[in-house]
Amino acid sequence: MRNQLITLAACLSVFSFTACKHAQKAASTTSAPSTAEELVSTMSVPEKVKVGSPVMLKFTVTNNSGKELQFCKWHTPFEKFMNSYFEIQDSKGEPAQYKGIMAKRIMPPPADAYIKVPAKGKVSAEIDLLTGYRITAPGKYKVTYQDSGMSGLTKVNEVSFTVTE
Repeated sequence: MRNQLITLAACLSVFSFTACKHAQKAASTTSAPSTAEELVSTMSVPEKVKVGSPVMLKFTVTNNSGKELQFCKWHTPFEKFMNSYFEIQDSKGEPAQYKGIMAKRIMPPPADAYIKVPAKGKVSAEIDLLTGYRITAPGKYKVTYQDSGMSGLTKVNEVSFTVTE
């Protein structure tokens, strides 16, 4: 039974990834194309935080092109934690445990699942990493965005922070 559930979950994940990609390609024929490859995303966090204090990550999506672009907000800080879309590792390479919810989606994403970024403009969202991940021990942590398959955002930097006592 457990193996069947794991297989079902894997199949649904592949379907979700494929459906969002197809929805983005279909949207590229409209007036606000979903060519997220042209969007650049930047993450920033404070250099140091105390144990138990909020770890505020700012996620900014910049459109350097001369036309309005859009991206799927699912699995990004623009919808808060509805899934584990960051990989957070300590200095030993151990992952921080995700403790948030895992939303299941209907496909393709509806129109309101997309965020438009004006030509030469940017949009930003902030999220407290502690609301989605267990980061309880002092040390250095590395954050990587890992869900470009859903959002279409492929150009995202990596950030680090140190938790102190």
